[in-house]
Amino acid sequence: MRALLAVIAIAALGWAGYWWMGASAVQSGFAAWFDARRAEGWVADTADITVRGFPNRFDTTFTDITLADPGTGWAWQAPFFQLFALSYQPNHVIATWPDTQSLATPRQTFDLSSVKMQASSVLGADTALPLKRANLVADTLAITDEAGETTAMTALRLAVERVEGSEASYHLGLAADNLSPARAARLRMDRQERLPQTFSAFRADINATFDRPWDRHALEDARPQPRRITVNLAEARWGDLELAAAGTLDVDATGRPSGRLTVRARNWREILQLARASGQLPPGLADQMETGLSMLAQLSGTSQTLDIPLDFRVGRIFLGPVPIGAAPVLTLR
Repeated sequence: MRALLAVIAIAALGWAGYWWMGASAVQSGFAAWFDARRAEGWVADTADITVRGFPNRFDTTFTDITLADPGTGWAWQAPFFQLFALSYQPNHVIATWPDTQSLATPRQTFDLSSVKMQASSVLGADTALPLKRANLVADTLAITDEAGETTAMTALRLAVERVEGSEASYHLGLAADNLSPARAARLRMDRQERLPQTFSAFRADINATFDRPWDRHALEDARPQPRRITVNLAEARWGDLELAAAGTLDVDATGRPSGRLTVRARNWREILQLARASGQLPPGLADQMETGLSMLAQLSGTSQTLDIPLDFRVGRIFLGPVPIGAAPVLTLR
């Protein structure tokens, strides 16, 4: 019995020593990361880094955290941020954000509030910590801009998984439940306020290939850039209006896409009227599009639903031979 107790005591002391060394390494590693970011010119501050969770977890809490990258114009500030990992499985990390936080982009600053925002991620066993899969859920999320306009949703769900056998291809799923755009944005599209305040559906299923993997260098150095985007299905339903899109775009080194997206539009005339009334489409171009789409509707035999092929080339979007606008530049800052 004494021998057994001695073995148990030695094992307990050994595990305690392992946890203490691991916790110290986690704390010093994060402190070194903040020091390295400051040396690169970032604002990287936290009032305190604590590691708890003995005996089976490393629970790291950052208090009063601020990160700002002057090279990209992005910044983030929160009263705390937490990372949880099992001491025997440190590559599986759970992240928890506070109920309120601030996110600054190159355009403006947003205040974020949520009932719960949490993510789970599994990283590769490599010093670069490549992302294998991740899931994020934010409940009762509200995003308020500098003008006091709020975009809200009852839940935001994002899932990312690296495609098996690839280094930099990922499958992404996004869904926003009961998405309610800011009132100013709604009025730009719906000046007479005929449509409901919320979308009944807003989701996307996408495969994306980047020029390099998403790992810790994506935050420390520069974001990976998309090179091919396959939209399996992107869907939005707003009242009686429905849009769905699918297709593949290749993206060059300047961020210009080329390829085709096919958009299925239900009640397309009402969508076109909204775009004309809001000024999103000049009247002359809107008239041209309505004439062309009416011909397509007659050929397809359906007056309310259309499949519209949109071609992306030379930096513009084409409906058949007619350019209808500039293509977006798909570059991540």
